[in-house]
Amino acid sequence: MAKMLVSDEARKEFPTLRRAFDEVNSTLQTKFSWEPEPIDWEYYRKGIGLRLVDMYKEAYDSIKVPQSVDNVTSQYKPTFDSLKKISTMTTDEYFEKHPELRKEV
Repeated sequence: MAKMLVSDEARKEFPTLRRAFDEVNSTLQTKFSWEPEPIDWEYYRKGIGLRLVDMYKEAYDSIKVPQSVDNVTSQYKPTFDSLKKISTMTTDEYFEKHPELRKEV
């Protein structure tokens, strides 16, 4: 992977990949992590009646939405963090850390 980043094309494409990843990550962290607004059952009890609202509340309370468990982020986060560091390096800084690759270029 690091070898690809030394080409001009790879350097141009990597920020696009990073932005796409950040957008998806942001969406997953915000849209799918919120709790719904609580229902004001008392408000509906006053206007509709106790029995009917209580039936709906009981049905609502019985709904169990399974929560997804993230078992993979911890495996891939170090890789993405290291890629972010690489993307902010200049070519000279990169070759300083990896002198063996300068010979290949």
